[in-house]
Amino acid sequence: MKKVVLTAVFAFATLTTFANTNTNVIPVQKVILQEEYKELPAEELPNAVQEAVKRDFKDAKIQKAFVNESKEFKLELLVGQATQTVYADANGNWLKKE
Repeated sequence: MKKVVLTAVFAFATLTTFANTNTNVIPVQKVILQEEYKELPAEELPNAVQEAVKRDFKDAKIQKAFVNESKEFKLELLVGQATQTVYADANGNWLKKE
């Protein structure tokens, strides 16, 4: 009986040791590209962007506006008591950014 138990323990230990021998693991790093935005006065936003804000965020006020090299705009809006950040292109289309 003792030999059966010892054999089972050794078999289990051997199987679990060989189950973890994956040495071909390639580490993956998540890279988040940060776009550089430059601040600009809200009055200098394209008319299409200003109209999109008026149309889709009726009571919103543009607190800050930023632009990047791709002519994408980052807007900080004050909607009621809450601040919301939205992104738009030069044609007033909303962009989804994370």
